[in-house]
Amino acid sequence: MIWVTWRQHRAQLLTTAGFLVVLGLLLLGSATEARSYVSGYFPDGCPAGFAHCGSVEVAVGLGERYDAVYTLFGWMPLVLPALIGAFWGAPLLGREYERGTHRLAWTQSVPVRRWLAVKLGVLGGAVVAGGLLLSLMVSLWRPVFREGVDSGFGNIGVFNMTGVAPAAWWLYAFAAGVFAGTLFRRTLPAMALVVAGVAATMFTLFALSDHYAPPDRAVLSGTVVLDDPDARLVGATWVDPSGRAVDDPAACERGLDTGRSSAKAEAWQDCLFAEGYAYAVTYHPPERFWRFQWTEAGILVAASALLCALTARRVLRRRG
Repeated sequence: MIWVTWRQHRAQLLTTAGFLVVLGLLLLGSATEARSYVSGYFPDGCPAGFAHCGSVEVAVGLGERYDAVYTLFGWMPLVLPALIGAFWGAPLLGREYERGTHRLAWTQSVPVRRWLAVKLGVLGGAVVAGGLLLSLMVSLWRPVFREGVDSGFGNIGVFNMTGVAPAAWWLYAFAAGVFAGTLFRRTLPAMALVVAGVAATMFTLFALSDHYAPPDRAVLSGTVVLDDPDARLVGATWVDPSGRAVDDPAACERGLDTGRSSAKAEAWQDCLFAEGYAYAVTYHPPERFWRFQWTEAGILVAASALLCALTARRVLRRRG
């Protein structure tokens, strides 16, 4: 059965492996070139990474190099799970039903239960391995540019490309695609459903992720920026001298400064601080990275298990 699974699904396996190889070479080349760039300014290495290079030219140059590559794969947290669900999950049973080959496959010596278990196990394991490999490559690449700046917690896109999140999302998308195939018994409608389902799930968890833990609260004076650049912001509001939260303080005029808009905003903020106002920020510190990773992964793995169970029930009850 494992050999048959490989023969039937080698196109997806080889295409995904080729994509990961190309991405790995791109990241390796980018990191190598960035280190060469830094060594031109600091032959002994950039102390403490991107945030402490000691040269504006080096910092800006690294930022540009980072952005040049990040723009190429910044869409991956959303698109890749949808592609996994559409091209790995949906055809697994949808194509069998559509072509009628399930009648032949399920009348052979291999029981249907074992046939399905091997398919889900082998391909699901390959999907998880691919997601973990993606996470490893991105996690090794980012510190070349971002060491000392952030750990990828505050940036939702990076958060979903590191840790265990890619593997969990890929597994969920795969399970959703397989289940969609049993619903429609055709490949294209199943693909459409899984793409929409993955997108809806992703935006739902984005909205819910701030509630994975109670947020911390900091009251700032003289600044509206937290010291930690990688904290995940939940909300912010002004607090008047009596301690009451106000959405739009009227103590100062926003048009105090006639310069650029950023200067106007700074002047307005300075005026509010001078009047005794404070800026209250609710946030999650970056130390919660793994707590959020495992919480989201747990939700997705549980959903994947439920979808696989529903798939097995439909297949075993309706074999015709």
